[in-house]
Amino acid sequence: MKTLILDGQHLTLEQVEEVAQGKAKVLVSPLVTKKVKRSRDFVEKALSGGQKIYGVTTGFGLLSDRLINSSQIEALQKNLIQSHSVGVGPYFDEVTTRAIMLLRTNVLAMGYSGVRMEVIKTLVEMLNRGVHPLIPEKGSVGASGDLAPLAHLASVVMGEGEALFDGKRMAGKKAMLGAGISPLVLKAKEGLSLINGTQVMTAVGVLALLRAERLCKVADIVGACTLEALKGTLSAFDTDIQKVRPFEGQLAVSKNFQRLDRDSEIAQSHKFCSKIQDAYSLRCIPQVHGAVRDGLNFVRKVLEIEVNSATDNPLIFAEKGKILNCGNFHGEPVAFALDLLGIVVSELGAISERRIEKLINPALSGLPPFLTKKGGLHSGLMMVQVSAASLVSENKVLAHPASVDSIPTSADKEDHVSMGTISARKGMEIVRNVEHILAMELLCATQGLEFLLPLRPGIGVREAYRVVREKIPPIKGDRRFSEDIEKIRLMIESGRLLKQIEKVAGRLD
Repeated sequence: MKTLILDGQHLTLEQVEEVAQGKAKVLVSPLVTKKVKRSRDFVEKALSGGQKIYGVTTGFGLLSDRLINSSQIEALQKNLIQSHSVGVGPYFDEVTTRAIMLLRTNVLAMGYSGVRMEVIKTLVEMLNRGVHPLIPEKGSVGASGDLAPLAHLASVVMGEGEALFDGKRMAGKKAMLGAGISPLVLKAKEGLSLINGTQVMTAVGVLALLRAERLCKVADIVGACTLEALKGTLSAFDTDIQKVRPFEGQLAVSKNFQRLDRDSEIAQSHKFCSKIQDAYSLRCIPQVHGAVRDGLNFVRKVLEIEVNSATDNPLIFAEKGKILNCGNFHGEPVAFALDLLGIVVSELGAISERRIEKLINPALSGLPPFLTKKGGLHSGLMMVQVSAASLVSENKVLAHPASVDSIPTSADKEDHVSMGTISARKGMEIVRNVEHILAMELLCATQGLEFLLPLRPGIGVREAYRVVREKIPPIKGDRRFSEDIEKIRLMIESGRLLKQIEKVAGRLD
């Protein structure tokens, strides 16, 4: 198993996914200890000097004008976590929970939070020993940090709340002790430092982005299969076309199609047909798929900054002798980016559904209606397009930006919020929906290719057909197509489909 050395500065999105999926354990860089200790010592010095510090010697939000007696500082942190544990709804899965834990640990390791090393070490032990707090998905407005969900994480650190351990749901304290980890009594500022930040929206966003980036390549593979099945032309993918409108994503898509459709007997068979040009859902694939890629590149840049950013309030600048109240917990940059993710990925599904319609409509495809030879007695793939249309319409609703909304909270002290965690959750749901839509298109496209045999498609399409046929036989009559769709979706999600095609056609851009 890989080992990730966490230093608060160099965490990559791919490393987040590896740890989240349990493919890497976590160690803390020795450099972290010095930074964290310096920050903690500064907090202790400020306390001993009677300095007024938000959330340490004061209440929170509107109650920040209420001073806290030094004898009640630990109680303040405990009360904070308990009162803020108000998340509702289903719990994040273990992969997402681990990503949240890692990102919060990385923030603390930067040395601007004022926590003890014991807090960081406890989170690392929880990750490495598989103690996963049950964190509800709903309840964050995405400013002042993801307060509610992160409070459920902090609860287990304290030995409260609930967690999954060894595959079982149990009390947080039982899980911690079962893993050989001592729950912590949170000291001054530590409760606040565990919940002030954007780590929930960012964790969901990172996982959604990486899945979406892989989906872009899959969309090219699936689109290439449909292009072949419909006897479309590759001329719209000529590199010279893309060079005179030089968007990076557009050029990458055109190159992928040239790789995937290389050495196609189908293409040669209709090279001199009377059809001049294809419908937009085929002809404009470079422009649409490419724009999705360019949008996701922006999202990546935002998330790469965010995973290595200090998002606490207040922040401790020990070397400069400053404790500064700030708004780095506000999720607006992430919210905007993840709203964009949802919008662009939804378009991958929208154009895919249009290609499905082309495949099943005999007036447009030249193939049998609904891709069955026994139309009437058999309905063929008629309802696959209906299901895809449903998901596309659902995505249109989900793609409405959450970041344009704001509701004042905390008696109007926190009067503008990002709703970034909603953006993240919607984005992930759109990604899942598009995985299903592309699986539906691939089911239809491979069936369409059956009617063109013995002509062979391009090498990448040929391999995609072979991989699908390993699990799914040609359609001779009606059957439960949901099972076929799920098998293909799993090929997509697992990365197996992409991996096999790249072995044959070469690495896709």
